[in-house]
Amino acid sequence: VLIWTLVVLTCTGRAAWAQQPTTTADVVKLADLVAEAERKHPAILAAARMVQAKRARVPQARAWPDPQLSIGYMGDPAPFKTQANDPASYRQFGVMQEIPYPGKRELRGKIAEKEVDAEGWNVEAARRRVRAEVKLAYFELWGVDRALDITQKNKDLLEKLARIAEERYKVGKGLQQDVLRAHVEVTRVLQRLTILRQRRRTLEARLNSLLLRPPDSPLGPLEAVEKSTFAYTLDELLETGVANAPEIRRQEQLIEQSQVAVNLAKRDYYPDFSVGWDYQNRGSGQPEMYGLRFTVNLPVFYKSKQRQALSEASFTLAATREMREAAKTTLLFQVKEQYLTARASEELLTLYAKGIVPQSMLALESALVAYQVGSLDFL
Repeated sequence: VLIWTLVVLTCTGRAAWAQQPTTTADVVKLADLVAEAERKHPAILAAARMVQAKRARVPQARAWPDPQLSIGYMGDPAPFKTQANDPASYRQFGVMQEIPYPGKRELRGKIAEKEVDAEGWNVEAARRRVRAEVKLAYFELWGVDRALDITQKNKDLLEKLARIAEERYKVGKGLQQDVLRAHVEVTRVLQRLTILRQRRRTLEARLNSLLLRPPDSPLGPLEAVEKSTFAYTLDELLETGVANAPEIRRQEQLIEQSQVAVNLAKRDYYPDFSVGWDYQNRGSGQPEMYGLRFTVNLPVFYKSKQRQALSEASFTLAATREMREAAKTTLLFQVKEQYLTARASEELLTLYAKGIVPQSMLALESALVAYQVGSLDFL
């Protein structure tokens, strides 16, 4: 009797969840919790703000360099005062604008845009992490609630078994050892109930933290979990995972950004230009003078500057590609691992629901009857 009771304690705790009715009053729905977490969780909001910050860099990268204004004089020691009858004395006003080599501003803008696209996948990754954490906590909490219900029923069953043992002992048909064993099993179930209640409070606090609620906020009854159909092949999951994984998509955007950075490093071998306009007022009746200037920087130190910048960009591109392959390899393993777990869980659920639990229940009922009439010992 005791052996079959323990079998039922184990089996019903794992399989009876599929047979629980749905509570309708004040039911806490998983979809509502997920939506609330997506609206309020700081990790998602922070990632979204970072995208906005990166997007503000795009117009900065494409902007023209600031023009330069110059004012000066030559002549008298007093500021901006020319010397009388000296044609070399003057007051000057000038404006200069730097002009990057054609294509550099566009490439810098593309680099900033790719950074925005890559950062956008961080938002999706944060959203998926939060959703997964909420779902995991929800399912665990629902499982603990079912375990509490089942353990309470098991406690009632063991108490019934203890009463039978006491009655048999009173009439001289049983042993005191059977009574003590029955009470030990009841105590063990009480211990399990205490652990389950503590686990439930922990999971409630976990869900509340994900929803930015006070840790001790109560949660009502949860919506029943229904077994979903698992109709995917491993190849389908692998293909979908590689196509939609945020980390892989982010690395692809970074690869494109690095390629544009290589193109910009090559373009930096070409010089930038500057154009300036000057005005001189020489005073003392001298005619005013105007001037136009063109300047160009000479990349004579290209071996230690432009060439090294191109090497840096090329190595960064190669490293980003390797990081994408590393993320892909990790993802393929995780998908395969979860796929095997899901398939095994389906088989175990079927085994418990259709085999172990019904057989154990029949065996327990038969054992109880046999024990009551004295044809089966307590153990």
